[in-house]
Order: sequence, then C-alpha cells, then structure tokens
Amino acid sequence: MQLFQIGENQAGQRLDKFLHKFMPAAGNGFLYKMLRKKNIVLNGKKAEGKEILAVGDTVSFFFSDETFCHFTGQVVGTEARHAASESASQRHTKEGSACKQDRTALYKEAYGALRGITIIYEDKNILAVNKPAGVLTQRDSSGEPSLNEWVIGYLLHSGRLSEDTLKTFHPSVQNRLDRNTSGIVLCGVSLSGSQMLSELIRSRKLNKYYITIVKGSIDEAGELSGFLSKDEQKNQVRINGEEGREVKTAYRPLAVGEDVTCLEVKLITGRPHQIRAHMASIGHPVMGDMKYGDAAFNADCRKKYGVRCQLLHAAKVEFPMLSEDFSDLSGKVFTAPLPAVMKEVCRHGNMEFQRTARFYAGGIDKQNQ
Repeated sequence: MQLFQIGENQAGQRLDKFLHKFMPAAGNGFLYKMLRKKNIVLNGKKAEGKEILAVGDTVSFFFSDETFCHFTGQVVGTEARHAASESASQRHTKEGSACKQDRTALYKEAYGALRGITIIYEDKNILAVNKPAGVLTQRDSSGEPSLNEWVIGYLLHSGRLSEDTLKTFHPSVQNRLDRNTSGIVLCGVSLSGSQMLSELIRSRKLNKYYITIVKGSIDEAGELSGFLSKDEQKNQVRINGEEGREVKTAYRPLAVGEDVTCLEVKLITGRPHQIRAHMASIGHPVMGDMKYGDAAFNADCRKKYGVRCQLLHAAKVEFPMLSEDFSDLSGKVFTAPLPAVMKEVCRHGNMEFQRTARFYAGGIDKQNQ
C-alpha cells in the first residue's frame, strides 16, 4: 500500500482532479475502476471521486510498487531490471519521468538566467513581481525561459516549494503581460491563492492601472469602448464598433507635452493588446509600439530618448475586500516603479504635469503639483 497525505496545495479540489494530476499516466476509466474496487480509498473509506479534499486527508493506493510507479511517472529498480521486456506505455512513463527532471532543471536555469525581475510582495498564497520589458510572461514556441519558470525556480531556490509538490501543483502567473510590457505580474503560489487571483481577474474585481506615454496631446480624461477582434495568424487585434469581444478602457492625462502625453490607463475589460490597439484607434499610439504605432514617431523617440520598445507599464493593482483566508490582501495596493526610459521621457519631454498627477516612479508619487 502507498499513502499520500493531502496538504494545502492539494486541498479544495475534487478527489478525481487530484488523482489525474498525481497519476498522469492513468486514464479516466482506470481511476474510476480503482475507486469502485476500493484500490484507491479516501481516509480509509470507499470514495466516488467527487469528494472535496481537505488538509490532512489521506489517499491510500492498494497497488504493487511497479504499478504505482508506472502511473505516477516514477522509476524503480524492479522496472530497470525488466527494461528489456518493458511495454511501450512503460517506456512512455520513463520518458515522462525524465521530462519532469528536465523541467525542474529548466526552472532552476530560468531563475539563474533571467535578470531584472524584482519581488514586490509575497506571502504563503501569492507572489507579486515587477517584470522588465523583454521578458516573456509565459513560455512560447521560441523555447526562451519565461517569468513563469523563473517564479517556480525562485520558489525552489528559496525552499518554499519542493520537487515533490510539483507532482500535484504548479505555481503559475495569473495575469499575462506582453513581452515588451513591463510591470506587475501576480502569481499564485498555492492552490487557494491561484484560485483566488483567477476569480478576481475573471470577475474584474481586481483594479489594474497602467502608465503609458502616447503620441499627441490629450488634455482631458476619457473612456473608450468598442469591440476587439483578433487575427491569430498575425497575432494582431483590431478595434471596431460591430463585432468581436467588447472592450472598455478609461484614461486620464498625468503630464502633457506638445507632441506626447503620459497617461494613467485603467483596464475596465482585459483583452490582449487592448490598450495599445485602443489608443492607436483614436490617433494616439503608444510610444515605441512597433505593431500598432507610428513608425516615424517611434524613430524620433528612439533618437531622442533611446526608446526601443513600447512604453507601457503595469504600474498599480488594487485588491478589493477579501475573506478571512486572504485578509492580509484586503484593500492592499501594489505599485511598481516606472522603467528608467519612461522617467527620462517624463522629465525631459517638455511636459506640463497635471494637478492630479500621481506617479509610481520609485519615490515620485506627487499630487497637486
């Protein structure tokens, strides 16, 4: 018999969901058959699979060592001795185990390789980091390390996460920023933390504010609405008034110059490329934006200020009031300092600061200027 005790990162989910993660090589039919035959039991009793797990629950597996290791993706000496006669499914299991080892190495490599990521806040449930421009939020087909791998590597390095825990739970980023957008990324480091962040983002209860610098002068606050459609092949979106997913973007000027404006933007909805496409649609593209921006304007800004990517920064998030489990986060506000190039444009771009301007620029947080 093998026994597994449920911890915080497994609690709160259905037993069958846990079993799929714990035994990735086992199919649906096999797992439910084992539950019916009481080869898998919960707290010593027969289970159906729909039970919600709690901390301290025990799941017992009445399998041989070889069968248990086969379905959980582990390799034992007995299997090694019979390697010559192993089945294709057993070879697949061993390859999966090696793949897990490779992923662990990838996490550690990402933590050592990526630079400029700073931690804003951390507790037992979440991690808030400031991502620099140029770093992927999640891994893509390029194979480059991403912030997601960096987070897991950091948690492994700090001892907050074990390789055993990774068998049933993977911490992950919950809000995605484009590669060349900088600022706050929130990550769930426990199952309950991931679920809480996901629900706040889904229900739009988490207020997200960006700072951006755009072409042209904008003197008054405003709100944009429309519909967003995406060209998957070009990875590009279009704002129109008829079809697609509804988008709403609110903005207000913080500093205004002759040909540029620094804006605070609040996402009312959150869609891919929403801010960049929405501002470009009204003739005020984001400075440095190569996809939706103005090529001549971008070239001039690169020469004047050294701007090499879009000046869009996730500067602030505001949490609503939360339950007792997350009381430490109730009403909490996180801010991320502006990148150096944005400070440079704000300070030397001949801008007139608005009386209500507030900046999140490493000590510059001024009002009523």
